[in-house]
Parts: sequence; C-alpha cells; structure tokens
Amino acid sequence: MRPKGKNKKTLTYYFIKGKKFDIIFSSRKRVNLYNKVEIISYKHNGDLHRVWQYGYIVRETSDMLVLVNDRANVIDGDGRRWRTKEPAVCYFFKEYWFNIICMMRNHSVYYYCNLSSPYVKDEEGIKYIDYDLDVKVFPSGDKLVLDRDEFDFNKLDLQYPADLIVIIEKNLKLLLNRIDEGLAPFALGTVLNDYNLYKSQKKQTEKRFAKAKD
Repeated sequence: MRPKGKNKKTLTYYFIKGKKFDIIFSSRKRVNLYNKVEIISYKHNGDLHRVWQYGYIVRETSDMLVLVNDRANVIDGDGRRWRTKEPAVCYFFKEYWFNIICMMRNHSVYYYCNLSSPYVKDEEGIKYIDYDLDVKVFPSGDKLVLDRDEFDFNKLDLQYPADLIVIIEKNLKLLLNRIDEGLAPFALGTVLNDYNLYKSQKKQTEKRFAKAKD
C-alpha cells in the first residue's frame, strides 16, 4: 500500500550519524482528543504496515512514552481489519530500537516486543518503522525470538543498510538482556501501575465529557 497523490509528507529519521533515511507516507486525519492517538507503523520502504485505533497516552518521560490500547481496532497494510482481544500497555522509546507491548490476559501479562525504529510523535499519531524481528515473552519468563526468516528476507529485499542491520542486532541483544534482568516493563508491578493509571485517567476524562454535555 504505497502512498499516492498529493497528500504526502516526508519524515526523516536520523538513524545513524552522518546518514539518514527518508520515509514518505500519506497524510492522515488529525486525531487529538485529550490523550487519544493513533499508533502507525511502516516498513523500511515507506509502505504502511499497521494502524491501531486508538492508544491513550498515560505518561511521557524524556526518553519514553507509555500508552494503553483497550480492545483497539487495527488496520493492516493490506486492508485487513481486526480488533485486539485484551487491553495492552505499550512502551515506546526514543533511543532504543524496540517497543514493548504488554497484553493483560487472564490475570497475567504476555509481552510482545517489536524490533523497530525509535518512535516519532506528531499531530497524526505515534509513528515508527517495523523491522520484522519480534520477541514473545510468556508469564513464566520463557521467551521466543520470532520472524528471523522475515528479517533475513527483508534486509535483502528492502535493502537494509549494513549499519542499520548492526543496530537491529545490537538492540535485540539489549532487549533480551532487559528481559533476563527483569528490568521495566518486564516487572509486573510496572505494567499494573501504568494500567491502573490509565483507568484512573479514563474515569476523569469520562467525568469531563459528562459535565460538558450538561
């Protein structure tokens, strides 16, 4: 699904010092309802990969953004539409080349980690480039690296630069170490605290809407 027409913008990611990659994508409607945003992912060549409607920003630090999506509508790049089955607390980073999705399922947390570019936030939503490799972490602590074959294919098909491949592999190791050491958010307390913060903020937002209607 390549962007076409006049409504194009170019987003420049300064991935590596001295080098840059320009990602072109279609303009989308602005969504800005309190802390409600779309989460939009692309592939390296600029193709739309997936859109989540919507995430709710819970908190933001100098290097991290925490969102919650609660049974969100999802649109894949090929047009397929589906809906997530459970609430998820999502951690996006400005420096690390991965994001972490913590799915609240049957009183347990399942982690799905995407190797990706650092996120960018603009008026259209939260954006990043998906780099194929994923890590699934079970409540038992067991972990599984997924889609190595897709990564190996795309690094040739989409012509990933050699420096970029090194960064992805390095960040995969950083992610696996983070999991093994139980660093946030791979600690149940961190995820639950952020999820409870979301529920509290949601109640406050609903009260504001109720007052606005009166």
